[in-house]
Amino acid sequence: MKLINRSTNEQLAEEIGTAYSFWRRLRGLMFTKEIRAGCGLHIRPCKQIHSFFMNYSIDVLFVNDENVIVGVESHFPPYKIGRVYREASSVIELPAGTIEETQTEIGNQIQFIK
Repeated sequence: MKLINRSTNEQLAEEIGTAYSFWRRLRGLMFTKEIRAGCGLHIRPCKQIHSFFMNYSIDVLFVNDENVIVGVESHFPPYKIGRVYREASSVIELPAGTIEETQTEIGNQIQFIK
């Protein structure tokens, strides 16, 4: 599944994995060595993240039910707990630097393409 920023027509990721079950959401990216360029993980439902057991930073998009970005965390560091985004219904974790490279910001609308 691809991820496109509809507001800027930028492709954010070529390959988005999903974490929709309890166990998959719980594991997320823990114990992975990296998140490859062009890849990401969509976690639903989710309003807050942590980066325990990760050794690299990530970019995070917090998205509401209408796929509008309601929060961003750029270069979120390992072993941290993030803030709660109450308006969010899901999260997209991307390689660090993706937000800046694609000029993605709060208020942009995203789209998943199969």
